[in-house]
Amino acid sequence: MGIRTGAQVLDGLRDGREVFIDGERIADVTQDHRFARAARSLASLYDMQHRADLVERMTFRSPTTDARVGLSFIEPKTREELAARGGMMKLWHDETLGMMGRAPDFMNVLVSSFAAGSQHFGQYAQNIRAYCDFIREGDLVLTHSLTNPQVDRSKNITVQAKDLALQAVKETGKGIIVRGARMLATLGALSDEILVFSAPSYALPMTEEAKAYALGFTLPVATQGMRFICRPSVMHQSGAPLLDHPLSSRFDESDCMVVFDDVLVPWERVFCYRDVVVHNTVYASTGTRLAIQQQTATRDLAKAEFMMGLAFTVARTTKVDEFLHIQGLLCDLINDVEVLRACLIAAEEQATTMPHGLTVPGGGPLTAIRFLFPQMYRRACEAIQVIGAGGLVMVPSYAEFAGPAAADVETYAQAQGADARARTKLFRLAFDATLSTFSGRQQLYERYFAGDPVRTAQAVYHGYAKEPHVERIWKLLERFESEAEG
Repeated sequence: MGIRTGAQVLDGLRDGREVFIDGERIADVTQDHRFARAARSLASLYDMQHRADLVERMTFRSPTTDARVGLSFIEPKTREELAARGGMMKLWHDETLGMMGRAPDFMNVLVSSFAAGSQHFGQYAQNIRAYCDFIREGDLVLTHSLTNPQVDRSKNITVQAKDLALQAVKETGKGIIVRGARMLATLGALSDEILVFSAPSYALPMTEEAKAYALGFTLPVATQGMRFICRPSVMHQSGAPLLDHPLSSRFDESDCMVVFDDVLVPWERVFCYRDVVVHNTVYASTGTRLAIQQQTATRDLAKAEFMMGLAFTVARTTKVDEFLHIQGLLCDLINDVEVLRACLIAAEEQATTMPHGLTVPGGGPLTAIRFLFPQMYRRACEAIQVIGAGGLVMVPSYAEFAGPAAADVETYAQAQGADARARTKLFRLAFDATLSTFSGRQQLYERYFAGDPVRTAQAVYHGYAKEPHVERIWKLLERFESEAEG
């Protein structure tokens, strides 16, 4: 089949899936006001693949059918292919302003990297290879679940949520039966398929009890017995103009809890079952951890560039960019963007090829982005708040220009660098980016996107090659002592 159009993506979402929000089941997510515009934003990404000026930069020839398929599915064998994938992802994330954390390229990269290292899945190696071919040729949208329900986080999963967390409860000739729940299926309501596996940082204990939770599999979102319970939308529900909430109305990708009510997973869709070693090591052994970090860092750069441009524009409209402290804030955002860009370039330059043939970016620069970007993003939000100041608090609705107070707003909402309508549109955008419920979710999302920062920092510290640096210091001290005595 190859690349789909946006219309085909939307058609695929009308499949009888069980999606619940605000106490009701949604009959059609493409028509419900809480999902429809995000669905159209998702569809627009797929339409980009068909543009004559972008098709060569966003697609490649399928290795099995020779049809045009999305470039985020490529299993890079060279630095050039790695960079081409990064360029394709940057196009998508520029389109969403970096605000869709689970744009489809994330899962495309994850599954294709799993497939490239399929031998690390043992007896289920052929399953993951076949599944990657299936979603690539069908150009499907995937979500995945990351964690188990939070009950008692001081204990491991076999104790704290024993009867609630997703687990295998039965084995049949057709497949395995799973029961329980998983959290954080971002984009779940708008996806075709779900991949169930744990995040790279979520390791199971090496015990017999843990085997029931050592699962990896895929299912269509519309599978019988599977339910998606969504958090409330962060889109404003007052019926205000879209220009009042330009980001939340377009990019609320939703987050879901997924309930599995004795769901059958066919054997051909299983790629990890009761294997704690595979569960705990496969991200590293296949190179998937580094591959998805390239996607994340690319999205981070797109998001930082948007926030920087927004800060420039807000500052210019009221001429506060002439103040030294504002220039200092803007300089910080410039530096953040350039650090992100430099790290991405360095990661591609430091690329290595794994024994199974997958080329992955250098880990050091991407790990730096992983830790720095949450701080950078919060700093960008705060900078725009400082620059906009009280103007962000008292920015009228764009609806006022069609109401009885239009003349007053036209007169008093203007700025030195923009008339009232332009300033109102700009400041509503800035408000949505930095002060709205949408912004709050974005900031929390970025804080924990890469996992628990404390445990992640511990893993980085223990994994870093420290000895050469320690030895260098001791040798330096020996030299200094020798020179002092001489």
